[in-house]
Amino acid sequence: MTTNVRIDLHILQTVPPANLNRDDQGNPKEAIYGGARRSRVSSQAWKRATRMYFAGKVPTEDLGTRTRRVASELAKRLRARTEIDPDQAARIGSALLAPVGISAGKKAGATAYLLFVGNGQLDAVVDLVADRAAELVVLDDAALAEEMKTLPVAEQFRENHPLDVALFGRMVADIPALNVDAAVQVAHALSTHATEAEFDYFTAVDDTNEDDDPGAGMIGSIGFNSATLYRYATIGLNQLHDNLGETDAVLDAVDIFVDSFARSMPTGYGNSFAHRTLPSLVAVVVREDQPVNLVSAFEKPITASQGGIAERSARALAAEQQRSVELWGDKPAYTAFAHAFDTDTETGPKLAAELAEAFGTSVTFPALRRGLRDQLQGYLA
Repeated sequence: MTTNVRIDLHILQTVPPANLNRDDQGNPKEAIYGGARRSRVSSQAWKRATRMYFAGKVPTEDLGTRTRRVASELAKRLRARTEIDPDQAARIGSALLAPVGISAGKKAGATAYLLFVGNGQLDAVVDLVADRAAELVVLDDAALAEEMKTLPVAEQFRENHPLDVALFGRMVADIPALNVDAAVQVAHALSTHATEAEFDYFTAVDDTNEDDDPGAGMIGSIGFNSATLYRYATIGLNQLHDNLGETDAVLDAVDIFVDSFARSMPTGYGNSFAHRTLPSLVAVVVREDQPVNLVSAFEKPITASQGGIAERSARALAAEQQRSVELWGDKPAYTAFAHAFDTDTETGPKLAAELAEAFGTSVTFPALRRGLRDQLQGYLA
């Protein structure tokens, strides 16, 4: 396989008034880019939204859990498969982790930091002791600790990574052997245009108010903005193959990520704003050199004019893709895109031509996913 295959994912998505990802003051996150204040959604927020989106579409055993309560999770699984009491299950769960070197937290059964582990990996660790639980509970602490040292617990955490760990990686600072290099990088989403913070002043009525007490039961304000966002992520096919091993698993992981990243949405103040939308443009670019974030298309903020900000953003993105290819001579190995713009308008034909020149013929999103899978199959064959 080519040694540096990358799948770049470029998305334009318009979001109405919303507070997708709040800062420490409760207001929408922002950033200065190109000298202008932009709406921003952190990469962490969209990665979690992506994980939550595909969680309902993937078997539980193929997913990961990020938690401090690894020992408690082991104890819970052990109790479900044996007849030992909760205290003994907790004791064995903690003992299983001790030889691995995972630092214990202040609370019983908790680790000092969040650990990203696979549900299947936890089950595999429990497999090591489930049949011997009755004989292990009678050992004193010293004997139990010695017995745990003979078990390949660490190996279970280094093998058979779940989908989300294979995609997003795992870092355990004090145990480098448990680290998993992420196959996916996600950029902070930025608005293609300048934005200003706005505030919704609201009141809540007390339904039991008497006629002589008409005042509000509660008042407050919520910060919000609206934006056309440029979203970018890149997948390292080689790293994903290293993490998962099997061709079908790699192809499935890419497809699940592309679908989930495109369709997911952070849920901040979702009930207050009902902000969920779908992208107006999704483009995939397969490269054999390096990932290329096209955010420089919007270093000069897009301004509203005929056709709207979303359409002008799409034209700027297409132009940046063309400039990048012409300047550096790095022609992508494959491009595909889907868009929802109306091309029957006065500016539509020009938009369609510019997008086609940069990304090829527009297809439906399901067809985009199928075409990408076929392309990657060739690399992995």
